[in-house]
Amino acid sequence: MMTLAAGLKESTLAMMLLDIGVVLLAGAALGRLAQRLRQPAVVGEIAAGILLGPSILGLLPGHLTERLFPAEVRPLLSAVSQVGLILFMFVVGWEFEKRLIKPHAKLAAGVSLSSIAVAFGLGVALAPFLYPEHMVVAGKEISFIAFATFLGTAMSVTAFPVLARILTENRLMETKVGSLSLASAAIDDLLAWCLLAYVSALVASDGDYSSLARIGALSVGFVALMFLVVKPLVARLVWRWAAAERWPALLSVLCAGALGSAFLSSWIGIHAIFGAFLFGFVMPREPSRVLAEHLRKPMDHVSVVLLPVFFIVTGLGVDLGALTASDYVALALIILVACAGKLVGAILPARLAGFSWRESRDLGLLMNTRGLTELIILNAAVSLGVLDGRMFTMLVIMALVTTAMAGPLLSRRRPAPAVEPLAGAQPSDADDALSPTVATPAADFIAPRT
Repeated sequence: MMTLAAGLKESTLAMMLLDIGVVLLAGAALGRLAQRLRQPAVVGEIAAGILLGPSILGLLPGHLTERLFPAEVRPLLSAVSQVGLILFMFVVGWEFEKRLIKPHAKLAAGVSLSSIAVAFGLGVALAPFLYPEHMVVAGKEISFIAFATFLGTAMSVTAFPVLARILTENRLMETKVGSLSLASAAIDDLLAWCLLAYVSALVASDGDYSSLARIGALSVGFVALMFLVVKPLVARLVWRWAAAERWPALLSVLCAGALGSAFLSSWIGIHAIFGAFLFGFVMPREPSRVLAEHLRKPMDHVSVVLLPVFFIVTGLGVDLGALTASDYVALALIILVACAGKLVGAILPARLAGFSWRESRDLGLLMNTRGLTELIILNAAVSLGVLDGRMFTMLVIMALVTTAMAGPLLSRRRPAPAVEPLAGAQPSDADDALSPTVATPAADFIAPRT
């Protein structure tokens, strides 16, 4: 019996390794195809997941999806994808740049808050129409407040890394529209993680206000601990070990810190990715040149390998064949509400600030890109038990459509640069593989950041 069990485990492990190889090849091929079609690589990565899932490959004779990704292997793939996601979120927090926001702080805050408020409000307004059909998840009825709050959050997202790639490919990086959208998206991302933390706490409390208060108090304590204790300790460690060039040991400690922070936030009752993001957020940015070379680049390479697994796991949960005729009507409504919320929410403050209609429309289209950030939030909602399979499928398709539509609809004629380019606003090569934010040029690492 022991030999049989060991054989089964070995065959499962071997299948997982084969699946990861298939995932990497499919992601690389469709990511490159998407770029040739002037789309961000993330569009191809998402499409690869859907292609290998039940929506496409699963329709062919022979149950190919089940054969390629058998049920006993999927939890292992999910675990690998979650490790990649945690480390990715750590780098997202680490590369969050305040100086992207500084030149446009007031207007960027206005655009971000307006686009979030309008999109969130429309999402909550849409919730009563969708809730009756999706109120039961895995045999358990979810609260309307949790469903509506999450739907509003999903509508509010803007994907910062995808936006950076679109700006570069459309030569908008040094225009006032491009720099403003980048700063606004940075604020958007930060607020999105805070909203997700709130939804996580709401679901974890299960409607018990005393539990919600406890989670809130623990969350405040966790944030205080990270800023008051962990931040200075990590800064001291990084400076000492960087001076001694103990890079492998330092990289191991930082990865352990990200995973440990993810565990603590999960234990508190907020999603694990919030802890990883916060640990990255309190990381020191100096000495910037050596940190980028010896730590952030290796972390980006980890994301290149592990994030495609995340997309495939997401694609396995997308089943277009399970959608009914009424679901497709709901999908059209979701896409309409998602676009309207971001477009109206971004265009109004831009017009009030003196932008032309064309510039304001381009800003709205850029803020409407959701990409990877949306997928992270959707997968978090599934793990929290907020979304059923059909709603998850519809929201993934919405993320794909809103991300893909930006490039083709942007104005063809480019206005002359109206502002100085933001320091650190040139994407690195890693952006093709979903580098989480915009990397800072090498020249910027020479002087300390302000």
